[in-house]
Amino acid sequence: MNPVTTKPAARRGHLLPSGEPRPRYDLDRLLAVAVSVFTERGYDGTSIEHLAKASGLSKSSIYHHIESKEQLLRIALGRALDPLLATTREDGALTGRAVDRLRYLIRRDVQVLADRLPYVTLLLRVHGNTETERWAMEQRRGFDKVVAGLVQKAIDEGDIRPDVDAATTARLMFGLINSLIEWYRPSRDLTADVLSDRITAMIFDGIGTGAGRG
Repeated sequence: MNPVTTKPAARRGHLLPSGEPRPRYDLDRLLAVAVSVFTERGYDGTSIEHLAKASGLSKSSIYHHIESKEQLLRIALGRALDPLLATTREDGALTGRAVDRLRYLIRRDVQVLADRLPYVTLLLRVHGNTETERWAMEQRRGFDKVVAGLVQKAIDEGDIRPDVDAATTARLMFGLINSLIEWYRPSRDLTADVLSDRITAMIFDGIGTGAGRG
């Protein structure tokens, strides 16, 4: 008979309190857990102890990947901000009439939101209580200025009504997109491309038929 073989027992330090093996973590997996906890509890309401409990890691294992909780927040926010800000440097956002560049940015912003939904959700919920949060909010304000500038240029070019305020319009446009974090989940029936088409049409063409106008 062949001898019965068994898997070597896991070391006690590699087990969860339940006896299950601790999951192996890299920075991406730790970030995913942290973003979920930050979003649920708020950054200020989250401790390393909370992250350790949610991830199944020890505190020392977490500090193996990061130097501080705030560093983890900055990396997570960068996962949303980096692709968002990069859209303003793409050819579609730099060439052509301003209204077409706006359409391009709207489409790309929806795509970034869909692709980085947990990270964008966290970005939109920071309050400016820490240096990292203030940095993130400043980056967002820079994006808003780019959009407001394009709205004003589209007004000057005659493609947007002259009676609208550029800054307010920019905030309303992207406030609509940002509200997607509350309900949108990508699916085969409602992809980011389909959704961006619908949002762009609603912003620039409206939802009325004009039948009730005098």
